Amino acid sequence: MAFELRWYQQEAIDAIYRYFGAANGNPLVCVSTGGGKSVIIADFIHGVMRHWPGQRFLILSHVKEIIEQNHEKIVAQWPEAPTGIYSAAMNSRNTDARILFASIQSVHKRAGQLGHFDLLVIDECHLLNSENAETMYSRLITELRAINPALKIVGFTATPYRMKQGLLTEGKRPLFDEIVYETDIQRLIDDGFLSPLCSKGGKEKIDLDGVRTRQGDYLTRDMEEAVNKNDVTEKAVAEIIQYGQERKAWLIFCVSVAHAQQVKELLIGQGIEAECVTGETPKDDRARLLADYKAGKIKALTSQGVLTTGFDAPRTDLIALLRATKSPGLYVQILGRGLRISPETGKSDCLVLDYGGNVERHGPIDRITVDHVKAGQGTGEPPVKECPKCFELILAGLRVCPACNHEFPEKEKHDAMASEAALLANQIEPQWMDVDEVLYSVHDKFGKPPSLQVTYRCGIETVREWVCFQHGGYARQKAVMWWLKRVAKSPVPELTVDAYHYLNHNHDAKEPCRIEVQQEGRWHRIKTFDFMVNPVPTRSTSTDAFVGNGH
Repeated sequence: MAFELRWYQQEAIDAIYRYFGAANGNPLVCVSTGGGKSVIIADFIHGVMRHWPGQRFLILSHVKEIIEQNHEKIVAQWPEAPTGIYSAAMNSRNTDARILFASIQSVHKRAGQLGHFDLLVIDECHLLNSENAETMYSRLITELRAINPALKIVGFTATPYRMKQGLLTEGKRPLFDEIVYETDIQRLIDDGFLSPLCSKGGKEKIDLDGVRTRQGDYLTRDMEEAVNKNDVTEKAVAEIIQYGQERKAWLIFCVSVAHAQQVKELLIGQGIEAECVTGETPKDDRARLLADYKAGKIKALTSQGVLTTGFDAPRTDLIALLRATKSPGLYVQILGRGLRISPETGKSDCLVLDYGGNVERHGPIDRITVDHVKAGQGTGEPPVKECPKCFELILAGLRVCPACNHEFPEKEKHDAMASEAALLANQIEPQWMDVDEVLYSVHDKFGKPPSLQVTYRCGIETVREWVCFQHGGYARQKAVMWWLKRVAKSPVPELTVDAYHYLNHNHDAKEPCRIEVQQEGRWHRIKTFDFMVNPVPTRSTSTDAFVGNGH
């Protein structure tokens, strides 16, 4: 083996095997940008081929950079791997390889030509719209299944949701059945596998008053007018230069092609080595510019509509969002460009300058999950906002700042400030809450296995968590750990109803006397349990045990 797997990469592979050992659906693996998704894919394929050499793989992605990266990783690990590439952009049209890497644009009409596959791997699978049967992905999958009805499909992404569909495992006709593994961005940062993100306040902010929405995101034409009001772009560029003096590589995401060119010219006018890459950039020029940026020959790249996925530039230590977006996936993908570590350049973190209110709109990038993305609802209300008086980060729904008593007007005005809101959940201060009572009930959700709903009553607050004994993969792992921390004498139950009956008819389970919670918009996420002996028994049984509340 040419490289040693990190602990979470091995866990992700193990989760796929466990899922296929217990279910017949299509698993989804979520790995943070910069977490080495291509390494996981390579090792998974190598392992399958080693034990079942007759299997045939098709690995799909949408850009040649990802195809190249995924192909290079498996060849590095397994030089004699029977690989091939089908991509018009790479001038390669192999159809016979046992491990075929392909671009969806090149093969979506060629299922018959490619033939039988046993496993289909879709990288950056958040781009797939399973609700539309006429997309390139949908048509190809339908034809591949006609050739092999037993085709297994594994999806990989850093962002397992779409604006209109919500989670990729939900909505109409979801292709994927279950998220079997998901990395924790903060833990990967703590372990040194990802770079920390930080933000700094500034003097400018795009005023989005009057900017219309179309197809779920801000209208480009309106947003372009907004960034040109009151010299916002010129002032923001001056600020980027000021904050970027000690930074080595800048990525600046702009509203339009013209805006990206404008920002490039403003940077050059101030003596900054800058280039612009957009969807209109010829492929040879684009390859050269990206190579020069990665090599440090270009300090700043401005862009529009590209560089959000499939672009690996670890030295990036400054990201500026000179645009706004309502898409949580695009927001996470953009900030993900700064998560990669770069020990050779001495990178200690990545500075994010947000001029579009994106951080307040979407919240920390490691907490955009099922609670924040609902099918057909986008991200709902902004999770957090910044007090303009004391700069405290508070819940968006609060009218009075608890830190300084500043009262917000009915309709908030746009401050001329770049965001200092939290980029990661651990940058929002958690709080401890005393637990007065614990309730257990069985939560039923249509089309999913039942889960155990645990309700903690903490004064007038109610905090809930869901423990998934009957789910597979990572969810089951978490349920096992949850049980072992509370029940020492009884084995971990396989069925949710057995866990429910045990907890409500036995009195030997430990229950926390307090919990540490992270506030995320309208929701709480439990971070820590305190199992010190509680002098007041909290045992209680739910009277609506089999009535599932919305989750």
